[in-house]
Amino acid sequence: MGAHQHSYNFSEQFDFTGKAKTLSIVGILLGIAAIAYGFLSGHTERTFLNLLLMSYYFTCVSAAGVFFCAVQFVAQAGWSAALLRVPQAFAKVLPIASIILIVVVSLGLFSHNLYHWNTPEGSEEFSSSKAFYLSPVFFLSRMVIFLGAYSIFAGLLTKTSVNEDLHGGLSSYKKSIKYSAIFLVIFGFTTPIWAFDTIMSLEADWFSTMFGWYNFAGMWVSGLSAITVTVILLKKAGYLGWLNDSHLHDLGKFVFAFSIFWTYIWFSQFLLIYYANMPEETVYFYKRLEGFYMPLFWLNLIINFMSPLLILMSRDAKRKTNSLLIVSILLLLGHYLDFYMMVMPGTLGLNAGFGIIEIGIILGFVGLFTFTMLTSLSKVPMIPKNHPFLEESLNHHI
Repeated sequence: MGAHQHSYNFSEQFDFTGKAKTLSIVGILLGIAAIAYGFLSGHTERTFLNLLLMSYYFTCVSAAGVFFCAVQFVAQAGWSAALLRVPQAFAKVLPIASIILIVVVSLGLFSHNLYHWNTPEGSEEFSSSKAFYLSPVFFLSRMVIFLGAYSIFAGLLTKTSVNEDLHGGLSSYKKSIKYSAIFLVIFGFTTPIWAFDTIMSLEADWFSTMFGWYNFAGMWVSGLSAITVTVILLKKAGYLGWLNDSHLHDLGKFVFAFSIFWTYIWFSQFLLIYYANMPEETVYFYKRLEGFYMPLFWLNLIINFMSPLLILMSRDAKRKTNSLLIVSILLLLGHYLDFYMMVMPGTLGLNAGFGIIEIGIILGFVGLFTFTMLTSLSKVPMIPKNHPFLEESLNHHI
């Protein structure tokens, strides 16, 4: 039976009012208050590092929305057509997230509160080997070019989808495939460099060639988890009625599979450094296995590997809304912890903590992401009605 025989409302739009809007605004205000508290109470470096952590996480999740759309177009996937508006809403947030990250990094460089190589002591230490690469102008230029390119393709992919709604035909879809293919090549080559710059250079005397892909794995799992949480909460609110258990099952398979992929990269990086036992490499993990970081080190692995493995292993679990929602939320928290463990031990060391500053900045960025993403979602119909594979998606059953 054809999907169009069902009484789906293809003009359905999200109404961004009420509790969701109020809570997101409250979160933003709490974030601003926490940032002010951090600076006024003398915790300048700690506040900057938390801003870097969350703005990077914010940008990663938004970029994952673009990556999700691009993968679906290049693969000419049919199952995902009916839920593409959600990752497209993530994509629309990317320019805003990119600007915030660039501003945070610029202010951190200007005030010498983020990167050790940008301090007088650090500039002398790295003068011979990495001075040009780790110069503020070249550093910021790379970030602007990379994030600018990602944002341009995010705009192109969302624009062609809207044009497809307006004009129909295959022209917009073919453009989406072309833009996606170009984006994936650029993204694949530059994402590791972006991770090297933004996060690994916090400890510029240490390096790992796997670090970029480790960051990509965390970004992708976080993005998939955020997409899954958004889809489930929208369904619980009465939207996206055309999505069924099979769509959730496929999202669950993505979340499960790439959690295992993240673990593979984590273990590969750890094992190679552990086995080689070279002091200039092992220092990275030594910092993360002392003091209060030791339980967090293992908790990171338990949440991001064991929870999806134990809960989402079975077929039925991937089709249960609440199970999938719980695991996705756990993974979002777990990958915050993962980024926390990348940032804090090598910068603040044992002086780091988790209190008002961290909680407030988390709430601020969650509120900002929710507000901007749902605002974008509310501006277009919630289904791409002229997508060539929409019929297949609406009749998706596995």
